[in-house]
Amino acid sequence: MSRAEHNLIRIGQVLKSNGTDGEVVMGFRDIDPVDIDLEEPVFIRLDGTPVPFFIESFTLRGNSKAIVRLTDIRSGADAEEITGHPVYAEAESLGEEYPDEDDLSFLTGWTLYNARPDNDGGNGTGDRNGMGQARQREKVGEVTDFLDIPGNPCIVAETKKGAVTIPLHEDLIISTDPGSRSITMEIPDGLLSL
Repeated sequence: MSRAEHNLIRIGQVLKSNGTDGEVVMGFRDIDPVDIDLEEPVFIRLDGTPVPFFIESFTLRGNSKAIVRLTDIRSGADAEEITGHPVYAEAESLGEEYPDEDDLSFLTGWTLYNARPDNDGGNGTGDRNGMGQARQREKVGEVTDFLDIPGNPCIVAETKKGAVTIPLHEDLIISTDPGSRSITMEIPDGLLSL
């Protein structure tokens, strides 16, 4: 992951298309829409890659929504392709109060793995550094959201059985790999059963 991608902060989501000429309705969370620098691009992940879009027009609708026209989105079909996608901005473009070292929303779109002890001959103690008991990695699913709950940040992962919420406690995180956009955790029994 590039340094620029690591500095992206989720600011909202494309809620729906608006008309037939490519305008979309965006909803914003944890940010006042007036704090968005309209001269800087916003980013939408397409096929796992953050793609920059410049804002051509921006009309507020209430406190947390806006009707937005983005570069290269010219039709209702274009707008439908980005509907439902999270919207990101570079931390620097949001002013001094927004760069947040604890913001892990960049994990959205990453693959979540569960590390389980390899039970054929291990000593049962487990090891996060890979120097003791061997571990097996099982793919859980894709991280679809980051919940910034004070004192208990969580991720939401889409699994074969549905969406699950998992706390992002440092004791549960085994490793992160920005290159492959994956996070491996030791997920407590019961959290993955629905």
